[in-house]
Formats: sequence, structure tokens, C-alpha cells
Amino acid sequence: MKLKAAAAMVEAAERDGALTPDSIIVESSSGNLGIALSLIAASRGLRFVCVTDPRCNPASMRVMRALGAEVRVVSDRDANGGYLGGRIDYVRNLCASGGGYVWLNQYANRNNWLAHYRGTAPAIDREFPDLEVLFVGAGTTGTLMGCARYFREHRRPVTIVAVDAVGSVTFGGLPERRMVPGLGTSSKPALVDESFIDDVVHVPETDTIRTVHALASRGFLFGGSTGTVVSGASRWLEAKYPGEDPVAVAIAPDLGERYLDSLYEENWLREHFGDPAAILGD
Repeated sequence: MKLKAAAAMVEAAERDGALTPDSIIVESSSGNLGIALSLIAASRGLRFVCVTDPRCNPASMRVMRALGAEVRVVSDRDANGGYLGGRIDYVRNLCASGGGYVWLNQYANRNNWLAHYRGTAPAIDREFPDLEVLFVGAGTTGTLMGCARYFREHRRPVTIVAVDAVGSVTFGGLPERRMVPGLGTSSKPALVDESFIDDVVHVPETDTIRTVHALASRGFLFGGSTGTVVSGASRWLEAKYPGEDPVAVAIAPDLGERYLDSLYEENWLREHFGDPAAILGD
């Protein structure tokens, strides 16, 4: 998912002349976009600095560094108790330093949602011509807004449900501690336009954890964002379509290998959420 957005933003910056062979790409990311940009920067011979925070999975940091990216961890919390504001402030200061840094700004870059408007949404439409409900996780809201705009502008009668984390402020929720990177924000993204969204589901992180473990027990090793989307989709369908079987799609944006040190690690679960058995029901 993030490769689509990363490629679209880099290509647009190159076309516009903002990004040259001497530039240094800089972006704030909790992990997945950072890895996508690391891949693209390496393939183009460009330097890349990822500005992240302590919630970023150690495995994601190792992947980025292995691909030649520089990873900087910002621990300053913003007014809502999250790290996004601090990360963005760090990026802005870096760009103001005059060192040739180019910020793609995934939170406001229209090429983020255009990548999904042109790629992800048409692919879903072709595969599921009778689609009734689409569940999309909300991070930067690039995937969400690209898909929502596509189905609205093509006059497809698809209900768009955004899935967010409890503690995220994207849709006006109260800020709370969030430990699972990926979905949710502590600063509302500029891309979000709620007029394109039919409903929002907020998922507690304990439900995310239970869902990824339940999926893994069936042979599907998914990441935290996917666990959140699947949990929210299941709950929404049970409430809105009891006993029915609508054509519904939930976009799964991440796999589980990068979460082996966190969501699937007993000591991490105990440190941040208490007794794992109480969460997982073992």
C-alpha cells in the first residue's frame, strides 16, 4: 500500500523539479511508508532520512537502515500526547536548515491519495463489481480518501467505512495513549475530507491484538493496521448487517513479520497491556 503512495510522491516531486539527484528526501513515518521510501530512494540512488518515534517497530528500523536510509527517533510528545507533532516539527526544522532536504509530506500531499484513486480503488472495483461496503484504515488517510473519492466520483453505491484507532484525533476522538504504530494520528491530517466517508469505527488496541492473534491461529500473519481494520469491519458488519452476507472488502495494509517483536511478543504485551492471557483469553 505504501509503495504506491511513495512512488507517486517521489515521481511527482521529480517531475516538478523539487527533487533532484542532490536532494535528501525526508519524511515522518511510523514505519511502513519509511520502508517504502527506503526502497525507492535506494533504487534511485537518493539519500533518505526517516523521522520516526519510539513506537516504530525495531524490525522496521532495521529494514530501513539495511536499505541505506538514516533513521532518526523523535521522543518529544505533542499537545495531544502523541509523537506526530514532534516528528513534523523536526522535519520542518531540518528542511529550514538549508541542507538540501525535500519533505514529501505524506499528510498533505495530494499524490498520496491520487495513487490509490488511480491504482488501489480501480483494482478493487474490477475484482468486486458488486461491492457494497469498503473498510479502509485511517492513518494519513491517503488510501481512504483515494478510494472514497473514486467510488463517489464514479457513482458506485459503495458504503465507505473508515477504521481508526481509539485514542486517535483524526475524526474528532479524544487523544489517548496508542502503542501500535500505523493507524491513527495525534494531529488531524490535512488530506481528510469527511464528506466522502459514510461511517467511522474506532477500535481499541486490545481488540487489535486479539484479532491479529486470532488471524495468526488460522495461518494469516498480519500486522497491527490489518488487525485494526479486520476487527472494526467485523464489529460494524455484525451491527449493521446481522445475519446477512453483503459484499464487503477490508483492505489489509500490512503483514505481521515486522510486528514479531511487539504484537506477537509476550514480554512486550505484558509491559504495555498487562497479562497477555487476560487479553487473548488463553
